[in-house]
Amino acid sequence: MSNYQQYVNQMTLEEKASLMSGKNFWQTRPIERFGIPSMAMADGPHGLRKQAEDGDHLGLVEGVKATCFPTSATVSNSWDIALCKAVGTALGKEAVYHNVNVILGPGLNIKRNPLCGRNFEYFSEDPYLSGKLAGAYVNGIQSQGVGACLKHYAVNNQETLRMINDSVLDERTLREIYLTGFEIALKESQPKVVMSAYNRINGIYANEHKYLLRDILVDEWNFSGMVVSDWGGSNDAVESVRAGSHMEMPTPGLDSVDQIVEAVHNDFLDEEILDERVVEYLKVLEETEIAENSPVDYEAHHDLAREAAEKSIVLLKNEHVLPLKNSKIAVIGDFASKPRYQGAGSSMVNPYKLDSFINTIDSNDLEIIGYAKGYHRCDKRDQSLIDEALQLASRVDTVVYFMGLDEVRETEGNDRHDMKLNENQITLLKLLRKHTKEIIVVLSGGSSIEMPWTDLCDGILHGYLSGQAGAKAIVNVLTGKVNPCGKLTEVYPLYYSDVSNSNYYPGTEATSEYREGLYYGYRYFDKVNLPVKYPFGFGLSYTKFGYSQLEIRDDGIEVTITNIGDYDGAEIVQVYVSRDQEIIHRPVKELKGFDKVFLKKGESKRISIYFDEYTFRYFDIHENNFLIQEGTYSIKVGASSEDIRVSGSLFVKGHVPLEDSKLLDVYFSGQVKDVEDLAFKTLLGRKIPDQQWDRKQALGLNDSIMQMSYAKNPLARLVRSILLYLRDRSYKKGKPDLNLFFLTSMPFRAIAKMSDGHVSIEMTERIIDIVNGKFFKGLSGLIKSFMTYKKRGSSV
Repeated sequence: MSNYQQYVNQMTLEEKASLMSGKNFWQTRPIERFGIPSMAMADGPHGLRKQAEDGDHLGLVEGVKATCFPTSATVSNSWDIALCKAVGTALGKEAVYHNVNVILGPGLNIKRNPLCGRNFEYFSEDPYLSGKLAGAYVNGIQSQGVGACLKHYAVNNQETLRMINDSVLDERTLREIYLTGFEIALKESQPKVVMSAYNRINGIYANEHKYLLRDILVDEWNFSGMVVSDWGGSNDAVESVRAGSHMEMPTPGLDSVDQIVEAVHNDFLDEEILDERVVEYLKVLEETEIAENSPVDYEAHHDLAREAAEKSIVLLKNEHVLPLKNSKIAVIGDFASKPRYQGAGSSMVNPYKLDSFINTIDSNDLEIIGYAKGYHRCDKRDQSLIDEALQLASRVDTVVYFMGLDEVRETEGNDRHDMKLNENQITLLKLLRKHTKEIIVVLSGGSSIEMPWTDLCDGILHGYLSGQAGAKAIVNVLTGKVNPCGKLTEVYPLYYSDVSNSNYYPGTEATSEYREGLYYGYRYFDKVNLPVKYPFGFGLSYTKFGYSQLEIRDDGIEVTITNIGDYDGAEIVQVYVSRDQEIIHRPVKELKGFDKVFLKKGESKRISIYFDEYTFRYFDIHENNFLIQEGTYSIKVGASSEDIRVSGSLFVKGHVPLEDSKLLDVYFSGQVKDVEDLAFKTLLGRKIPDQQWDRKQALGLNDSIMQMSYAKNPLARLVRSILLYLRDRSYKKGKPDLNLFFLTSMPFRAIAKMSDGHVSIEMTERIIDIVNGKFFKGLSGLIKSFMTYKKRGSSV
C-alpha cells in the first residue's frame, strides 16, 4: 500500500470522502476493493481501554483486561524519562496484542487550574516538563509499531461546557504555555496522530483551526501524521478537511461524506486538498499496520506498574516517623481496602489485577493490629464507623490513615467545585489525633488539594492515582524498602482563593477568558511572592542531598550532587532560568531542564544538564516568532522551584524587543487575579468577545443542551431540567452518570455526529426548530428529512 497517490488516483470521490470519517466508534472505514483495512483506535493514556462491540465511549462498560498503570499525573511526579518510555512500551505491546493500531494518548494539556476534572490525565502545570514526559511515552508506544496520539490539541483546560466553550487568550500565552508542550513532544517523538480538542480557540473550533493544524503543526513543526477529532468534536466536515484534519470520529454516517462530495462538486473544496488528506491518512494507516500479535507478559507489566508507582510517590511530610519501624499499627480509611487508583471517564481501564493495601501487606512488612473503614468515601457521616476507628486507634501508637478525593470529584465531563477533601475524612483525622501518638496519612487523588490539616499528622505520603499495583508500592515506601523520590509537578496552594485564575475559571457560558496570561501555577506564586503549601517540584526523601560546584557554560550547566544522608536514594535536580532585566513582562523563573540521579549513601556524581532551543526563548508578538532576548540570565539549580541550592548568571546574545505597553503593568507585577478589561484587551490585541450567550438569538447547531433553559419550547426547557436533575442526582449518589454529563454539555450538532449515521445534520436542524418553538414546522420537516435521508444512497 506504499504508493498512496496511485490508490487515490483510482478512487472515486465518494471513496476518498469516506476515509475522512469513522465506520463506528473505534474504527475507520475500509475500502475493500483496494485492500485498505480499517484502523482500530482505543483509549489509553495509562492503560489500554479497548471496548467490546456493545461498549460506550465514556468508560461505563468494561473493556478488555489490561494493565492499569499509574495515571499521567502520577508518573509525572517521577520526572523519569526512561520510566515513561518503559510504560509507553508496555502500552504499545498490549495494543499490538489486541490489534489496536493507535492508542489515544498521552494527554498533555496544561493544568491551568486545580479544579479541572480531567487533571488526573495530564502531566503537569509546566509545558516543558509535560512535553518531555509525553514525548517519552510516545517513543515507547511507537517502538512497538503502533501509533500514539497526542491530545487534546489545544487549550483544552476545563470540562465544563468543553464542547462549545471558546478559549480566549493572547498569542504569546498560547505559544509559550499551551502549545510548547505539544511542540516538544512532537519534535522529540514524531507521533503518528494528534487529536484536536473539543473547544474553540479564539473563536475557531480546534478541528477546523488551520492556524493550529497546518500553519503550526505541519509547516512550523514538520508534523507528518494525521489529525483525528475528539469524539463528537467535529463541527464542519468540509472546513475540517480544508484546515488539516483527517478523521472525523466517531461515526457521523454518510452525512459528512455527502457534504465533502457536494463541496468538491460545487468548487467549495479543492479536490487536491482532499487527495492530500487521503494520502496523509493512508501513510499513517500503513505505518501502524500490525504484522504479528505477540503474547503479553501481564505479570511483568504488573511489576512495571508497581515500579512506576514507587518512583512517583511523593513524601510531603516526615516528622521522624518514616520509614516505619517494628511498631504495631492500625490501618484506617476506606481507600486502604478499596483503592482509588484511576480517574473516571474515557481513560477508565479494566485492570488485569488489582492490589489493595489490606490485601497486600503481610507479617514481614508490618504488624497490623486491625483495620477500620472509618468513613464513607462520599462524605456521609456514620458515627458507628467513627467509633470503630477510634477504638482501634486507641490500641496502637501508630495509625496509617488513608484519605483522598473520591471518584465523584475527578471525572471526565465535570470540573471540581472546590479543592477540599470530604469533611468526614478531616473530622475523623481530628478525632484520631486525640486517640493515638503518631498518624501517617496516605493520600489518593489526581490533582492538588487544600491541606490545612497537615499539623494533625506526623507523616504524609501522596500516592496520587497509582494504578493497579500502587498498594504494594505504598507498602514498600512505608517500610523503607523503597526510598521515595517523587516530586510534585503542580503547586499545592494554601487555598483555592489564592489561585491566579480562580475568578475566571471555569468559563460557564460562551467563553473562558485566560486573563492571567502567563501567570498561573508556580509562575504566578513566584511572581507575586505568595506562600504556598507545597511548591512546584517539592518532595522529600529518607536521605538528604547536597549541591555544589555549579559551572555554567554556554551550552548548559554542570553541578555536583552528593548523598549526605543515611539511605541510598534518587534526587531530581531542577534548572530554572530567569531574565534579570525586564523590557517585556516575564515570569520570575521557569523550568528549563531537569535530571534524575541515583546516589548511594555518601556517593557524589557530577551531572550535566544541557540548554536547548527552549531555554532562553520568548514569543515576540511583533515578529510573530520565538526569539531570544539579549541580556543576563540567572541560572538557578535546586530541589524545587523554591528550594534553590546553587545559582549563577550567563550573558546571552540575542534580540532587543520592543517595550511592552504601559497598559500591561498588571502583567509586569503579576497581580492578575482581577485584570481589568482594558489590560486584557491590550494583551489580546483585539476586542474581548462576549462572555455570555445571546439569549435573544434562536438556538443553533453549535449551541448546547444546557442553553435550552431559554428555549421557546417549554417542553425543551422541561427536558433540560429533567436531564440536569438526573445528572445531579447521580453525582450526589456517588455514581456520576457520565453519559448525562456528556449530554448536558454537548452541542446539538453532536446528535448527528455521534448517531452512527441514523441522524443527519438536516434532521438535527429540524429538531432545533422544535426547540425554538416552531413545533409543527420542525416536526413536518423532521419527518421529511428523515425519509429523504433514509432513501439517499451512496456508492461507498
